[in-house]
Amino acid sequence: MYYPEELVEEIRSKNDIVDVISSYVRLQKKGSSYFGLCPFHNEKSPSFSVSRKKQMYYCFGCGAGGNVFTFLMEYENYSFVEALKYLADRAGVELPEPEYSGEAKKRADTKAILLEINKAAAQYFYVQLLRPQGGHALTYLKDRKLSDDTIKAFGLGYSNKYSDDLYKYLKSKGYKDDMISQAGLISIDEKYGVHDKFWNRVMFPIMDVNSRVIGFGGRVMGDAKPKYLNSPETIIFDKSRNLYGLNRARKSRKPYFLLCEGYMDVISLHQAGFTNAVASLGTALTPGHAALIKRYVNEVYLTYDSDEAGTKAALRAGPILREVGITAKIIRMEPYKDPDEFIKNLGAEAFEERIQKARNGFMFSLEILERDYDMTSPEGRTDFMKEAARKLTEFDEEIERNNYIDAVAGTYHVGSEDLKKLVGRMAVQTGLAKPVERPRSTRSQNLDKEDGTRKSQKILLTWMASDENVFAQIQKYIHPEDFQEGIYRTVAELLYAQHEQGKLNPAQIMNHFTDEEEHREVAALFNTRIREIKTAHEQEKALKETIIRVKKNSIEEHSAKLDPTDIQGLQKLMEAKRALQDLEKLHISIN
Repeated sequence: MYYPEELVEEIRSKNDIVDVISSYVRLQKKGSSYFGLCPFHNEKSPSFSVSRKKQMYYCFGCGAGGNVFTFLMEYENYSFVEALKYLADRAGVELPEPEYSGEAKKRADTKAILLEINKAAAQYFYVQLLRPQGGHALTYLKDRKLSDDTIKAFGLGYSNKYSDDLYKYLKSKGYKDDMISQAGLISIDEKYGVHDKFWNRVMFPIMDVNSRVIGFGGRVMGDAKPKYLNSPETIIFDKSRNLYGLNRARKSRKPYFLLCEGYMDVISLHQAGFTNAVASLGTALTPGHAALIKRYVNEVYLTYDSDEAGTKAALRAGPILREVGITAKIIRMEPYKDPDEFIKNLGAEAFEERIQKARNGFMFSLEILERDYDMTSPEGRTDFMKEAARKLTEFDEEIERNNYIDAVAGTYHVGSEDLKKLVGRMAVQTGLAKPVERPRSTRSQNLDKEDGTRKSQKILLTWMASDENVFAQIQKYIHPEDFQEGIYRTVAELLYAQHEQGKLNPAQIMNHFTDEEEHREVAALFNTRIREIKTAHEQEKALKETIIRVKKNSIEEHSAKLDPTDIQGLQKLMEAKRALQDLEKLHISIN
């Protein structure tokens, strides 16, 4: 569904973001911005900023950000069109019949149709569960101690035992075979024709963060295999970037997530009051999952099954979470298999006690490692400590590594300095430099350089979007092609186009991006923290250093990619180098 950009901008401009957000969040003015407690994560000191000048919000704690449309989509779980209609009504703007455009419209329409089909399927499954043919499935859920409210809240349902039941229903609603197939709900083959992907199963709708049904999980009623079946990946469903229950858990005020293995674990925990539980979707935890979790919390409690497979999964998940800066703790379920069984037998209070006793992920991995060694013999303990020392070399940060060395030394009653020396020897033996002196790898250096480049460009875009005077002084030297390809360059191009038209409008630039992740990234480009500098002279010096850094990085990037036979490219490179020389002599005035 497409509306003219001019109309979208009219509606946005008639809804002041401070006024809209003030009806949801208590805001206090500080300087030119307004601050309050972020509604998207748990915090005690305000880091949620709303700018009337930029018409944008940004949380420096969790990274949530965008314009007034984004806020309503995040807070109210609205689609863009729903947010647009709400704000149009609020501003007294009448929406015309939507217009449509080209290839973008085709893909957007496909996604919209798939979401419609999944929603219709979820409603159909729910109705079937409550009819006589779904009696045994409903009994199964009741036997699992689920209440009617919980069943309704999670939209649980039943797929009939007839293998073309859903297909016939969706066809009656006017949906075409290719769309139903793209939604992952039917299979089409020459031998058997068309048949439902799910039949005779309890159905678990899988929802995205905005509570839109994007896929399904089905638990078979009987002995058929597989026991659990998930929708295939589609253009709206990516298993590695979605978590079951996240649409509900992200509203929890808890500063951590409970990460489970299965649907029933999540549902049982939510019913027991632990509304911050999520689960990966029939796959091991991935870096994509970890990055998604990081948007909401910095701490995760792993509540995986207590069997060997669950233990191994927990040990694999720890480093993946640590890589993105999430602290992992382990909750043990013994004597029960999983959170679902634990809650049913011991209740919520006992589970809360287990949370309080959760083990640090790294220390837990050492506890499991102990099983491979005879800890009663000197030889066994020595071999164990060598392996523990090897694992300690995996910490890149010296302070963090030393803290863990102290913790391990205290737990296993060895001298901290002795263990530190052993860690150093193990680092050398395994091909790493001594931890306290280990040079960064080329990859790490490249990543640092890339991060530094991005940081400089983000700071410059924030500055340019905030001050037209700054923009006017540097536009001769810095151009959109000096920014990295992708979102950075696209935003720079849009910003330069606005400057030529005489007005910078960061919130309008947000209208060019529809993906939630892109909204966050673009919002961050306009809200990068610039270190506090007191005097105008220091600000001018910092701004000039940033501009020169961006230009130098741009020249290096273009030099590396330049074909020596490209005469025009060489001329442009020489012009860029002359511009850099001029920049180094330039005085930039903040006022």
